[in-house]
Amino acid sequence: MPLVTGKEILQAADKGKYAVGAFNINNMEIAQAVLKAAAARKAPVFLSASEGAIQYAGLKMLVAIVKTLASEAPVPVALHLDHGKDLKIIQACVDGGFTSVMIDGSEHPFAENLKKTKQVVEMARKKGVSVEAELGRLVGVEDNVSVDARDAVLVNPEEAGKFAKETGIDSLAPAIGTSHGAFKFKGDAKLDFERLAACKKITGLPLVLHGASGVPQWVLEKAVKYGAKVSEAKGVPEDQIRGAIKNGVCKINIDTDLRLALAGAIREIMANKPEEFDPRKILGPARDAIEKVVLEKFDMFGCAGKA
Repeated sequence: MPLVTGKEILQAADKGKYAVGAFNINNMEIAQAVLKAAAARKAPVFLSASEGAIQYAGLKMLVAIVKTLASEAPVPVALHLDHGKDLKIIQACVDGGFTSVMIDGSEHPFAENLKKTKQVVEMARKKGVSVEAELGRLVGVEDNVSVDARDAVLVNPEEAGKFAKETGIDSLAPAIGTSHGAFKFKGDAKLDFERLAACKKITGLPLVLHGASGVPQWVLEKAVKYGAKVSEAKGVPEDQIRGAIKNGVCKINIDTDLRLALAGAIREIMANKPEEFDPRKILGPARDAIEKVVLEKFDMFGCAGKA
């Protein structure tokens, strides 16, 4: 089916009290794996591309891949720019076929973030493209960090209300204690659900959880077994993900888990079959591993059967 907007998918998720997955893609195999899993679970889905992915694969190529695959998929698919910072790239995505974009101005002071976000909303509305923004900073918040330090990096719900009203965004990613990458926590994961619930109440928007990879044990074990130096990797536990969904999260971003699954599968092939050089026999198992990860996410998020 044709691509749909992020807003369309998230409004349904918000109403239905479930979350959809947003999976970062860099090439055809990852996109194929995600959409095969989405079709199997009858789940709406976001395919996300970062500025780095666009630089790697090319904007036109990524759009062509996603549009082609989505046209054959029996589920709603949105093509989303993840963590857009460069206004020129955001504009190119809006003009080039993306149906959802994120403006990440979280590194800037509140007033500047608000100003940049308003600019993006204005450019996106002309093309009917949805807009996501971020407040707070995903830098990882550990148990021994002071309350003042936590408040400095986590979202302020009152600011979130003002931000949502003045920008007209379609969804908001509030920082509540996650971080990007494979090494999210040193102690137990503790997301700030009270802060999350306050943001939901004040803004009324579908909320987004960034840095939400769980680092599944089977993925980690395979990657480490075949040489990946990630034995201390630690993701967001399933109970924390479910708690976030109960408190208003409608979109959950996953990238690290896909990377680890791909790396582990490729390392296994190269270790056990050093004579192999057929890319189909190397990337095929990696694609299958990613699909397995995505299937597990759909079951966890509650979006299976919602397409």
